[in-house]
Amino acid sequence: MVTLSLLSSVWGHNIVIPYDEQPLSKINILKTQLDFQGTASVSAKPLQLYQKGRMEVELEAEWITVSVKNSKPSNDDWVGVFSPGKFDSSSCPPKGPEDQELESPYICSAPIKFQYANYSSKDYVKTGKASLKFLLINMRSDFSFALFSGGYSAPKLVSVSNLLSVFANPKAPLYPRLALGKSWDEMTVTWTSGYNIDEAVPFVEWGLKGETQQRSPAGTLTYDRNSMCGAPARTVGWHHPGFIHTSFLKDLWPNSQYSYRMGHRLVNGSYVWSKSYSFKSSPYPGQDSLQRVIIMGDMGKAERDGSNEYANTQPGSLNTTDQLIRDLKNYDILFHIGDMAYADGYLSEWDQFIAQVSPISSAVPYMIASGNHERDWPNSGSFWDTTDSGGECGVPAETLYYVPADNRAKFWYSADYGMFKFCVADSEHDWRAGSEQYAWIEKCLASADRRKQPWLIFIAHRVLGYSSNYWYGQEGSFSEPEGRDDLQKLWQKYKVDIAFFGHVHNYERICPIYQNQCVNDEKSHFSGVVNGTIHVVTGGGGKSLAKFSSLSPVWSVYRDYDWGFVKLTAFNHSSLLFEYKKSRDGEVYDSFTVYREYKDVLACVHDSCEPTTLAN
Repeated sequence: MVTLSLLSSVWGHNIVIPYDEQPLSKINILKTQLDFQGTASVSAKPLQLYQKGRMEVELEAEWITVSVKNSKPSNDDWVGVFSPGKFDSSSCPPKGPEDQELESPYICSAPIKFQYANYSSKDYVKTGKASLKFLLINMRSDFSFALFSGGYSAPKLVSVSNLLSVFANPKAPLYPRLALGKSWDEMTVTWTSGYNIDEAVPFVEWGLKGETQQRSPAGTLTYDRNSMCGAPARTVGWHHPGFIHTSFLKDLWPNSQYSYRMGHRLVNGSYVWSKSYSFKSSPYPGQDSLQRVIIMGDMGKAERDGSNEYANTQPGSLNTTDQLIRDLKNYDILFHIGDMAYADGYLSEWDQFIAQVSPISSAVPYMIASGNHERDWPNSGSFWDTTDSGGECGVPAETLYYVPADNRAKFWYSADYGMFKFCVADSEHDWRAGSEQYAWIEKCLASADRRKQPWLIFIAHRVLGYSSNYWYGQEGSFSEPEGRDDLQKLWQKYKVDIAFFGHVHNYERICPIYQNQCVNDEKSHFSGVVNGTIHVVTGGGGKSLAKFSSLSPVWSVYRDYDWGFVKLTAFNHSSLLFEYKKSRDGEVYDSFTVYREYKDVLACVHDSCEPTTLAN
């Protein structure tokens, strides 16, 4: 594993953190030396891409071309993209008292993306000329491009381009994220802008399609560098998130089409608008209608311009995203169950991820769960004492996305959608018997009205159930330590239909199981009494795949070393279809059906009911 020395304060105090999976962490940006060469240049054209008179809302992303000339070219020359465009030491935060004697770095923030100079110009070393294409999204600021020599470990700044203004209004409202509210007839809209509340009033204009529109106000949140728990999130990875607005659209008619757009009323009385979007409201709880759910985890992001070598670390990300976009009309709600952006403390990555999934999140509720790469950091209250979040300790995920939790810092919540009841746990907090979360999980499962909500689903990021992944096999548990010890009692007591997990980057289906034993030999058609919960690992959203153990436990029904996602289709109160689809082609590679009647859910099996007597 490659390690990189980063600084625990803005500059000073070396610590070593293994971040080989985050491409931006390869750049030892604080050690940059100046080596300006009069014979080297970087330029970006045109200086301003938007056209005069063109509507601001038309531009969310644009391709630009960067030209490089260098009299001393090398294979390890690379170009970094910076936003804001001014990135020298004058933009560094003030030194702390302990840093006064230390020399300030010339650059104290990582680029938002990068490419080798020879990425698309294979003869660069011979000619000293290169032409690179970058896809830029609106990040509420201008951009600049810098040419470095010396590779990533010992970068030397050779030349800096002109400043580039790409978007007519960098502060414009963008990237809507829909989510269910706390009641079935409520939808929330969260978006990002560059407007704080002293500049503009945020709101959503919405209503039934084709009818009179109304306006609902929005709240505004943000976070600063001091909200981060450690490096790189509060040092080289820091990037201001802008302002995050959430509006609550209430008293919705069930199964109805609504249109909406985000707006800001400026202090001068003028308005700034987003594009128009639409969504379908939730069905009434228990309503008999076609209801379709996507569940997947561990997707990450990738750069469509080939930057950052993401093809090496999150190679399936764009395949999954694009397949879900193509299939958008065939599902109603999506659960991304942890490890979303893999920003790992490089906060500009969250903007890139949000933009990537925006075609999905703007059209259907995009529900999330907390994963280790969002939450974990030593001495931050997470159950796992790891540095997986890169110092984020949950703050970006909890702010950028809304979930109907009572306390978003405790990322567990329930969600009602028609005939489905979802209990979404937080595997990065204690879930064991006696914990606060365990009591909540039991309360959530017990609250399901199985006559109205026959399909009870448990979700968590880490595998708290069963997985024959290689490293779980090495540990001998085929599960997270202490994972299922207490929870399987609740799954059985409340007859959970399916438990979904991510974290392991592959797909696996487990038989209906209780206490490590398959309780049903059927593989494709299940019916009758609920005598065991089916467990599914669906962590193949896009991150590098994880190998299976050479051992194949008897409870493992289907394993696939590929990227994909799961789809649930409830036809009515008695019939459920499960499908596993690969991201590469959207075809179904594993499936089963469940048919049961209400009396089958009521029946007592194993430890699901209290002892009774036959007294008359």
